[in-house]
Amino acid sequence: MTKKAIGIDIGGTGIKGALVDLRSGEIIGKRLRYETPAGGHPADVAAVVAQIVKELKVNVRQVPVGICFPAVVRHGITLSAANVSQDWIGFDAEGLFSKTLGRTVHVINDADAAGVAEIKFGAGKGKSGVVIMTTLGTGIGTAIFNDGILLPNAELGHLEIDGVDYETKASFAAKERENLSWTQWAARLQVYYSTLDKLFSPDLIIIGGGVSKQHEEFIPLLDLNADVQPALKRNNAGILGAASLAWKYRPEPKLTK
Repeated sequence: MTKKAIGIDIGGTGIKGALVDLRSGEIIGKRLRYETPAGGHPADVAAVVAQIVKELKVNVRQVPVGICFPAVVRHGITLSAANVSQDWIGFDAEGLFSKTLGRTVHVINDADAAGVAEIKFGAGKGKSGVVIMTTLGTGIGTAIFNDGILLPNAELGHLEIDGVDYETKASFAAKERENLSWTQWAARLQVYYSTLDKLFSPDLIIIGGGVSKQHEEFIPLLDLNADVQPALKRNNAGILGAASLAWKYRPEPKLTK
């Protein structure tokens, strides 16, 4: 029997969702995408999530649903908010989505979801020891694993290096904002990843985000003790990771007399 779950990836600009085959790590059918509603307020975002689930034409009472979100998430509560409404801070996100969809939903940080996807289906599959997943985009998202076990909400993009929050210097947005060459940007990445190397002694660093499609432009310029690999699941990583965790933490079926 196929293990299936729905994964929803909520971002500041778009909300994506799909049904996932959790044995193969592949999307079943279409991947749907809608623009994130202006302001990114909870009720509006929940309405878009409900629309995506409806269009997937899946019996949501029988298929687990996982949602990844750009925030620190603890026990279903979003404790921060990146590029969405500040109303999410201290908000019961799991409660909202569960009520909206009529079933228990699992909510996770978006970088953690991407990391789970890479560990289960991508560049980190079968890797033991310490693995750090990073996503280079508007900021720097991170996820840490030890022997495949996630340490949630590792906000390592905000490491202070040379007196600054270093994602403001080394994110892909910083490259674009300052019109840096690949070589100039790689020099900043070298500082950032060398710090991760020194603090955590990882066996593997995975670099994701949309720019990972151009990994040959900058990864060869990095000199680190850890092995460095581009992410394989890229834009689908959040969906795959959220779906995987929804299956893992799905409620046990109720026994009937």
